Amino acid sequence: MANANAANEKLPETPHRLVLDSRRKLSMSGVIEVESFDESAIQLTTTRGPVLIRGSGLHLQMLSLDGGQVAVDGTVDSISYEDEAPAGGFFARLFG
Repeated sequence: MANANAANEKLPETPHRLVLDSRRKLSMSGVIEVESFDESAIQLTTTRGPVLIRGSGLHLQMLSLDGGQVAVDGTVDSISYEDEAPAGGFFARLFG
């Protein structure tokens, strides 16, 4: 029984921080993985869920997955936290 309680306790999360300076320089911590990137969009997985960054002329200036750090230059138009993909099929999502 003690093991079940220990499994339910949350482990400490890596801090997630986002700093955007004048829509031109973005730095982010708590990054787990870079899913995809090009000059118009960067898709990341962070400790707080998936993040989509949209803009123009986006470039990854610094990437350190060991430290969970990413730095982006370019014009940032939007930053959105996406929901995780729902588990199960259509009817599982429909009838919850």
